Parts: sequence; structure tokens; C-alpha cells
Amino acid sequence: MNYKIYCPTYKRADICKTHKYLKNIIYVVRESEKEDYKNVHKNLWIVPDSAQGNLSRIRNYILNHSKEENIILLDDDIKHFGKFNGNKLKKLNESEVYKMIEEGIQLATDLDIVFWGINCIGDKGSYREYTPFGLTSYIGGPFQAHRKNDLRYDEKIFLKEDYDMSLQVLNKHRKNLRMNMYHYVCEQATLKGGCATYRNIETEKEHNNLLQKKWGKKIVKFDTTQRGKKTKGFDINPIIKIPIKGV
Repeated sequence: MNYKIYCPTYKRADICKTHKYLKNIIYVVRESEKEDYKNVHKNLWIVPDSAQGNLSRIRNYILNHSKEENIILLDDDIKHFGKFNGNKLKKLNESEVYKMIEEGIQLATDLDIVFWGINCIGDKGSYREYTPFGLTSYIGGPFQAHRKNDLRYDEKIFLKEDYDMSLQVLNKHRKNLRMNMYHYVCEQATLKGGCATYRNIETEKEHNNLLQKKWGKKIVKFDTTQRGKKTKGFDINPIIKIPIKGV
């Protein structure tokens, strides 16, 4: 199948780890960091410094300059992928991950879907066997797949770019694909570099507000309650209510 797996990485040459799990990925690295990364992984795509420093911008750069029909975008801190078969959890080896990607590409092609992904939660309690697939789901940033997608990430909402892309696709195409039986495990916000260089509570609030302003309060909501407490807290992850019938 015609696809490539790209991992944008920024100021993480000493801690990125996806290449240790999947050898066929391509790290997307800015010009000024190429010397830092050249001994980390053999597959590098060197891009201008101006393309980095904003997650939406670098993802758009990849979409605009890659020639593949199918583009897989992964975070650089993927630990492993898993699959539920009933109550049994299986960690995928490298060849099984590529098979999963090919399954997703085939399903997206058959269903004429431009954007797809996998479950963002690896907890059995979040997986329902009777809905192995979702067609109106949020698709998390650590694994996002594009098939001839004509839409681009909003560079003003680069901390909530995955929520915004999910909503963009559903708004225009009325469907996406999430293979719920699969999930990813990554370190995400716990490592230095990457988004951590500009992520804090204030910027999270700012981008949440921008997302809600763009899509409206009926679609983008926030859980400000804290169970067992009278005070209200702040949840960095918005709640998305998709006004489209279906799973």
C-alpha cells in the first residue's frame, strides 16, 4: 500500500522513542536540529526551521509536501499499540502494527473516509465490544491518519489541533473512522520538548476557548466539576458533542 509514517519531533533528540518500536517511521526534523538527530534514527526528513515550533504548522507542512496518498502521523513518544479481543489485551509487535495500518487504510478506502485513527484510551472499561468501529469519534493526536484529506490543521489552535481536525472532517465529510479495538500508549505530556516547550495551563485555557468559540458551546463543552468537592477545577481536555447520528 502507498503510505508513509511520519513523526514530527522537536527538541527531543535525546528522549524520542517511537523509532525503537517501529523502524519504518520517518522523523520530521528542523534544519537546525539535524545534527542532534542524525545518530538517533536513519530515516529523517529535514525541513526548514520555519515549519517547526507549532504542531499544526508542521503537520500541515507534511500534508502539503508528502506525495503519498495515505499519510500516518505519529507522536515521537509511542511506547506500543494494543488490541482488545474480548477481554484479552494484546500488545502489538512491529509487523502487527503495520498490518493494523493496512487494515485502517483499506477500511478508509472502502468507506471513502479521509481521516481515521484508533482509540485514545487503553482501558478495557472504555472499549465496547459491540462498537469496534466509530464513524463520528474524536481522533487523538498521537495517531492520526489522512487519506487524500483536503482539510488542514488550524494553526491558531495548535494545542487542540486534533479536536479541531476531528470536527473539521465531521463537519464537511460527515464521517471519520476510529478503530476502537486498537489503542495507543504514549508518554505524551510527560516529556520535555515538543509541545511541552509552550504548553501550560494558561495556553491550554486559551486554546480551549478558541476551540469553543470556533465550534460553539453546544459542541465543545468542559467538565469543571471535581467529584466529591464543592470547588470547580479545570480539565485541559474538552468534551466534544457531535451532532451527527450514528456511532
